[in-house]
Amino acid sequence: MNIVLVLFDNVTQLDFTGPVQFLSRLPGAKVHVVSKDGAAVKTDCGFSILPRSGFGQCPQADVLCVPGGHGVRDAIVDQVIVDFVRQQANGADYITSVCTGAFILGAAGLLQGKKATCHWAYTQLLPLFGAMHQPARVVHDGNVITAGGVTSGIDFALELIAAISGEDVARTIQLALEYDPAPPFGGGSLAHSKEETVRRLRADVYDQAAAEMEIAIKAII
Repeated sequence: MNIVLVLFDNVTQLDFTGPVQFLSRLPGAKVHVVSKDGAAVKTDCGFSILPRSGFGQCPQADVLCVPGGHGVRDAIVDQVIVDFVRQQANGADYITSVCTGAFILGAAGLLQGKKATCHWAYTQLLPLFGAMHQPARVVHDGNVITAGGVTSGIDFALELIAAISGEDVARTIQLALEYDPAPPFGGGSLAHSKEETVRRLRADVYDQAAAEMEIAIKAII
């Protein structure tokens, strides 16, 4: 089973590294981490990731996964990236994204009429691609699976593993990687966060980021 993860500059590394750590344990899986030209991509954490290959050397994906990050704004206007995702999706059993990676699926025409999710600060932009937002960490609509922000990619990976190889395999991998979340604080979602915390975070980061993303999306639709 070929699992293809598409990287680009300014990717949020945990959108990628969280799911791939789990998906790489899937029995029979072969992971292909690719970028447009096979060169290292910069993450949002100050280090780079060296992909396995460029798009031209990538086999057909059985599972296609697109992470997010601020680099999505540039990725959705990069026709090489969008075309690659569209072409791979044509033959993939599962088409997936984490966080704002959903907008790359959208740019490739893969979210039209689909239920989907992404990071909470950007969900209002999903209808621009013809998608219907569903308030969940992981949303399934046929063979399209979208995950919310960042850490929800791990939940997505486990749900996908269960769909492919059964719940026992997923539970075994979850135990092997000791995924038993017990955060020291509540408030990891809108529903459980203080209004002041949400207001401040939107004002400091996400109002501007979402506005810039909207401009980028409207430039291509």
